[in-house]
Amino acid sequence: MAIKLEMLRVFRTVAEQGTLAGAADILGRTPSALSMMLAQLEDELGAPLFEADRKNRLSPLGELVLAESTHATDTFDRSCDAIRRYVSSTAGTVRIVTVPSATVTLLPERIAAFSRQHPDVRLEISDVDSKSVRRRIRLEEADIGIVTTTPDAPEEGAVVLQDDLGIVFRKDGEISRMLDAGEVPSWSLAKLEPFIGNALCALVDNDDVKDIFANCTLEARNTTALLSFVREGLGATILPEGAVAHQPEEIGFVRPENPVAQRQLWMIRNPERRLSPVAEQFWKLMLEN
Repeated sequence: MAIKLEMLRVFRTVAEQGTLAGAADILGRTPSALSMMLAQLEDELGAPLFEADRKNRLSPLGELVLAESTHATDTFDRSCDAIRRYVSSTAGTVRIVTVPSATVTLLPERIAAFSRQHPDVRLEISDVDSKSVRRRIRLEEADIGIVTTTPDAPEEGAVVLQDDLGIVFRKDGEISRMLDAGEVPSWSLAKLEPFIGNALCALVDNDDVKDIFANCTLEARNTTALLSFVREGLGATILPEGAVAHQPEEIGFVRPENPVAQRQLWMIRNPERRLSPVAEQFWKLMLEN
């Protein structure tokens, strides 16, 4: 008898629950049916998966099989979801995972345009850091990803936005006073106030920024949170110019030139998977605007 996916799913559920009864409730099967399937799996493997009959302690083989079962069942479930999304081509779901700054500077107008053209399509938007975006695209947990990178480090995908980075500050603070007094814009201005770190700081090739970022005591990843902290007077930060375009008058932005720092937003997808028709339409809309 060959190992079957259902055996792995049953074993994973039993291992995670620690009891046959708990797994039976989740799977809608009887404990005796699950016990029989586990016995068949152990017979096929030729070794026990549990240290005791209570099913709450895995054998060394069981630990390995649990890891493989998790991978196999998750992959199967993602494949089924992809097939279902493809079948529901005209009124499906598009899962977009993006860096936080793109939800402020890039996506609102695109989402509005897409929703006007496809009012029945569900859009699921989540924001995480670039590393997590790549991971979720690779694991097929999202259809389209948007990551931040520098112009000299392109991704496999398409550029959807490029803009300058600069220092964001309150206009009643020390940075603003120095600029009003004729100070030449430089990254060292960020030393004049408490600093709020974020991942974009790593894109600035300047020793002052590297030092400030390494020693700051407050860090945030979400653009909305960063702007809120600046408005509350908690310090200055580094953001793209587009992120402050519609901020209140008390927020200032300066673009240092020692050196000029830019970021690009790249739209990526899993090259091993075909996008659903509605996801493909969203991809094309992003490239057209």
